[in-house]
Amino acid sequence: MEKKKPLRQCIGCGEKKEKQAFWRIVRTPEEEIILDPTGKAAGRGAYLCPKKECLEAARKRHALSRSFRGQFPDEIYDELAGQLERIKEAAGKDE
Repeated sequence: MEKKKPLRQCIGCGEKKEKQAFWRIVRTPEEEIILDPTGKAAGRGAYLCPKKECLEAARKRHALSRSFRGQFPDEIYDELAGQLERIKEAAGKDE
């Protein structure tokens, strides 16, 4: 019998997929918010589809504030958008 793979939910669109399909956003023990494409950084995580639309939906819904139980300024979302673009450029993907 094949082992069941756990699903994660996007904080932007709410779609459920295997965690490899998402970017992981992490609040590190130092209270820094980073984008963790490896999925292995230490800290509390939330999952986001690697799409600009999902990041914008998460911003509108204040999803990071809910996920990490704290207030997050819009600059955090802008910084995540920049990190997402840099990672996509490095991978050579256009979306």
